[in-house]
Amino acid sequence: MRVSVIGAGLGGLCLAQGLRGAGIETQVFERDPAITARFQGYRLVLNPEGFDALRGCLPPRWHPLLDAVVGDAYGERLILDPQLNQIGALEPGRHATVVDRDVLRHLLLTGLTVHTGAALTGYDLLADGQVEAQFADRDPATANLLVGADGVNSAVRSVLSPQTTPTDTGVRFVIGRTPLTAQFTSLSRAFGSKIAGDGVSLLLGAMRFRTPPKEAAEALAPEVTLPDIHDYVRWAMILPPNGSVRTETPQEAVLSRMPGWHPDLRALIEQSDPDNSTLLSIRVVEPGQRWTPGPVTLLGDAIHATSPTGGNGANTALRDADLLRRTLTQTPTLLDAVDDYEREMLDYGAEAVRFSLAALPAYTSQTKQP
Repeated sequence: MRVSVIGAGLGGLCLAQGLRGAGIETQVFERDPAITARFQGYRLVLNPEGFDALRGCLPPRWHPLLDAVVGDAYGERLILDPQLNQIGALEPGRHATVVDRDVLRHLLLTGLTVHTGAALTGYDLLADGQVEAQFADRDPATANLLVGADGVNSAVRSVLSPQTTPTDTGVRFVIGRTPLTAQFTSLSRAFGSKIAGDGVSLLLGAMRFRTPPKEAAEALAPEVTLPDIHDYVRWAMILPPNGSVRTETPQEAVLSRMPGWHPDLRALIEQSDPDNSTLLSIRVVEPGQRWTPGPVTLLGDAIHATSPTGGNGANTALRDADLLRRTLTQTPTLLDAVDDYEREMLDYGAEAVRFSLAALPAYTSQTKQP
């Protein structure tokens, strides 16, 4: 069997690792010109199901390395005012693991065949049951299964399920990160909490590695190269609906909405890494009517993009990868394996989107829901 994965995000790479471990030939095609072409620098929260799915797709010899480079999610999950006084409380947090997206992506890239600069333009179903993927600037690729793991703007989905399109919630947020120095340890009460300002919310989360990733890889898995990164604070400011930063930098956009805020909070933004700060929109993709089953399927944000306030986007994509790995390796025929995968994935994927949208109002008081 040969599998073509379109998209080198976490879900697609996790699937490729799982199939590689099962001896299934897999190639990954990424439209970006290079693996590091886009912002990848923020912290993710993995629930037990997502973390177990990730481990299920990784070679067991890398499990100690994975355990070494993650951290623990903790915090009081309060609602604070801009002077860090408690004014309320969020829903209690659950046990979870935090991981840096860029570190995890580098781990998942190890040993895979990834073709960059490969923008999919379409695909054809061949007479022998295979799928031929076409690209803008490279030769076509033929496989038994084509998996669209190419995100919210999925080119695979536009052909397979053109009626399924992204919905813009109207919510914008600026995300960034700042080195976790001694100055910012005093903000620990705000980690996991919501700081409610005038029409905006600021969310903070600490990324504390159990072992610095580069050191951990050198000691536990020398064949893996991980970024030389250290502890940091991930911050995200949710703006008013349809908020715009115009020509401001992300940091300027945030600071302009923080007059009179606690000096440590302003310093956190002022000292942030400009290369890992950006403005993002919250768009969702909710699965609709199922397409005709066949040798093409979808995974992750390509079919069920969630709002980040649900904390379940990466977890659901990793769950997809592990489920598809298991159905492909345990089901007698390819089409039955894809059918089993899609029936289960579309059900929990739709629920993940609904859950994430239901959580959105807790973080912004004026959310435009789709």
